[in-house]
Amino acid sequence: MTRHFASYTDARTHLRTILDTARTGRITTLARDHDVFTVVSAGLLRRELARLRPSHAVVVAEGGGWAALVPGVPVAGDATTLDGAVDDLIDALREYADDWNERLVDAPNHRDSWSLVELIVLSTDEQLREWILVGEAPTATSR
Repeated sequence: MTRHFASYTDARTHLRTILDTARTGRITTLARDHDVFTVVSAGLLRRELARLRPSHAVVVAEGGGWAALVPGVPVAGDATTLDGAVDDLIDALREYADDWNERLVDAPNHRDSWSLVELIVLSTDEQLREWILVGEAPTATSR
C-alpha cells in the first residue's frame, strides 16, 4: 500500500487511501512544493501528545477554595471546589488554545506551545480532566 504521495494532485486522487492508511497508524505523508506533511489519526496523535507531554498539574487548597494550574502555561483555574477549579482550568486552557491559534502562534514566548495547543484542541473536556488529574498524579498542596 502506498504511504507517500509526491504531489497534492496525487494525494487528492488517493484521499481515501491516505485516510485509511493513517487510520491504521502507519506513517503516511504527502508532499506539496518543498514541504512534506504527515497525515495521522487525531485519536492517535492525541494519545501520543498526552503521553509525551504530561501536565504536571498543581492543585492548591487556599483561602477556602482551590486553584489548579499547569506549570509553564499562562493560565490557571480557581473555584470553591477541586472539581470547579479543574473545570475553570479546562476553560482557561481552551481560551489559551483559541488565542494561540488566533494571534500567539508567532509570539516568541508562545511559539513552542504547539504540542500543548494541539493536545487541547484534540481533547474532550473529560480527556483534559484525565490529563490534568490522572495522566500524572497532580501535586496537591495546602497553603
